[in-house]
Amino acid sequence: MASHIPLAMGFQGVAVDHMPRDHFFVSGNSMAMRALERVMAQVASTDIPVLLVGESGTGKEEIAVRIHQISGRQTGGLIKLICASLTSEVLDELIREPNGSAASEMTSAGATVFFDEVSELHPNCQARLLHSLPNGDAIQSASVLHGRVISATSQDLEEEVRAGRFRKELYYRLKGVSLRLPPLRERKEDVPALVEFFLTKHSKLLGLPRPAVSPRTIRLMQDYAWPGNIRELENVVKKLVAVGDEMVGLSDLDPVSSMGGGGANPSERISLKEAARAASRRAERELIQRVLTRVRWNRKRAAEELQISYKALLYKLKQVGLDEPSF
Repeated sequence: MASHIPLAMGFQGVAVDHMPRDHFFVSGNSMAMRALERVMAQVASTDIPVLLVGESGTGKEEIAVRIHQISGRQTGGLIKLICASLTSEVLDELIREPNGSAASEMTSAGATVFFDEVSELHPNCQARLLHSLPNGDAIQSASVLHGRVISATSQDLEEEVRAGRFRKELYYRLKGVSLRLPPLRERKEDVPALVEFFLTKHSKLLGLPRPAVSPRTIRLMQDYAWPGNIRELENVVKKLVAVGDEMVGLSDLDPVSSMGGGGANPSERISLKEAARAASRRAERELIQRVLTRVRWNRKRAAEELQISYKALLYKLKQVGLDEPSF
């Protein structure tokens, strides 16, 4: 697929997604995912904007790619815009102006435009985007974004609207069809299929034999709460492939989280001190992961927000076993 927006042009926050084959989409056997896929199949071929809502790590980008793949728009390309770093000037460049001089893939009727974490759009960008979306009129201005729009957010946009941080008109325009992605703790029956997928993926990427995973390990994974969702599961499986020892890979799974998931045996003994340490590790890991997600893994900014030194953050990342996501 030839791109009309080469990365060399330096548009900050813009990426053209060539839909790599290892982009995962495992629908699984859970009722939630089967229902989600049915709705995706119904809306994919339409022009209705889609809003994907889900916690960090639930696979919103992968769902956007899947909708694009089954929409018949593959020839138009999929453009991913990182909203946290998008400026109104860049958005102006990417949307066709009346003279047509800035025509791009975004204005192609066959394109899909993916706004990643749309809640982080600057107010100026919100206003520009609102006036660039089709409004259903028969006659449209040349500055309208004609591509299919998919947006994703891990925030409650209705709450953002009430707080005055997100434009109400833009919210309702983007929310043509709203799809909620369930967290992994609500679709634990899909864990075995995801584990199989990531075992195969990372064995190939690392050039290592695909390890066998015992039924006991799968049960432990299904009992775990997965606060980091699919992204956390992938990191655990990747580590398991790399070291070849199930118990080392599973050392990232917090026993307190596992108990919260309903998988621990009530008769097992655990000291109060051990539980406190585990809870502290979990809270620390979740806070660091939340901040890193918000700043797009800019470690310097994350260290400033966490009020620790950059060196201390790097040590913490290693200590809690957080790796930069690979998708």
